Amino acid sequence: MIHARLKKRFPAGPDSAEFLLDAEIRTQDAVSVLFGPSGAGKTLTLNSIAGFVRPDEGRVMVDDDILFDGATNVHLPPRARRCGYVFQNYALFPHMTLRQNLEFASQFRPTLERRRKVNEMLDLFRLADLAGRKPHELSGGQKQRCSIARALLAEPRVLLLDEPAQGLDAILRAELHDVLRNVRSSFSTPILMVTHDLEECFAVGDRMFIFHEGKVVQQGTPPEIFDKPASLTVARLLGIYNLLQADVLTLDPGRNTCSLRLGDCELAGPYLPGKFKGDRVWLCVRPEELRASPRDGKPGFNQVPAQLRGATPRPGGMRLEFDRELLADVPRSEYEQNRHNKEWIVEFPSTGLRVL
Repeated sequence: MIHARLKKRFPAGPDSAEFLLDAEIRTQDAVSVLFGPSGAGKTLTLNSIAGFVRPDEGRVMVDDDILFDGATNVHLPPRARRCGYVFQNYALFPHMTLRQNLEFASQFRPTLERRRKVNEMLDLFRLADLAGRKPHELSGGQKQRCSIARALLAEPRVLLLDEPAQGLDAILRAELHDVLRNVRSSFSTPILMVTHDLEECFAVGDRMFIFHEGKVVQQGTPPEIFDKPASLTVARLLGIYNLLQADVLTLDPGRNTCSLRLGDCELAGPYLPGKFKGDRVWLCVRPEELRASPRDGKPGFNQVPAQLRGATPRPGGMRLEFDRELLADVPRSEYEQNRHNKEWIVEFPSTGLRVL
């Protein structure tokens, strides 16, 4: 288990604002991801666990071992923490071959065992044909795999990855995700990973910590957070929702229903525990959950009239931009047939409405 309770303050300077990291993470999942915008404190958390940064207060524990405790002045140096760290720039020794980089991490083993372990890692990470090359002769994905293999050869208690997919193209990113899933199934080493990529959270993450301005504002499995963002802040950080202000018109707990006013339209949805008639709430719905079609009459149940402002191609179709700050996804063929239509109807799902 990894448990880190951290406080680290950076005072304001002539050209910089004050920053306070005041966060706690506790996880025993195989892969935990720290997600959030740049400057939110994710890498600082990783560096505090690894021992590169000394927090002002708090405690860091891996299993039952205390790595840092501000109250008792315990602060183990990085070399004593057995944390494998994979940096954004890979940090491979440039004068060594790939094999020599791996052997360096395994030098505490007897010669025959070291050779066997290195060969196993070369095969596992599909690097055997590249063992004689130096880092400048490797691609970004190959360097990344070598860096992870080297970290694991040192038998760390936890593997820390700082944006491991940064700079990789889609194919190499998918390959890295396969590698991480392989590590998760082949090793007992827990992984703590920093990422800005929501898809990456789903691809490899078992638990997700949302960072914002030095604090953890929500944690849970990626599907839990995706389906139920805890606040407007989290929904905005995820960047995948229509966020619309609406007023609560009616609440019926017996029938498990409610009605909301969105502008001059009325929407039906599920009962909203903890809300009251007259409350103003934020309606939270993903573009792919909305149905959009050209308007050919009076809006029906849960339908909102909207004017088309623009369209953006996406891998799965087209994202339509409407007034009322609405976004909806439609198949490309449907958009092409109706692209000259400016008057549309956007239908909201009655069962999928979320409010914040």
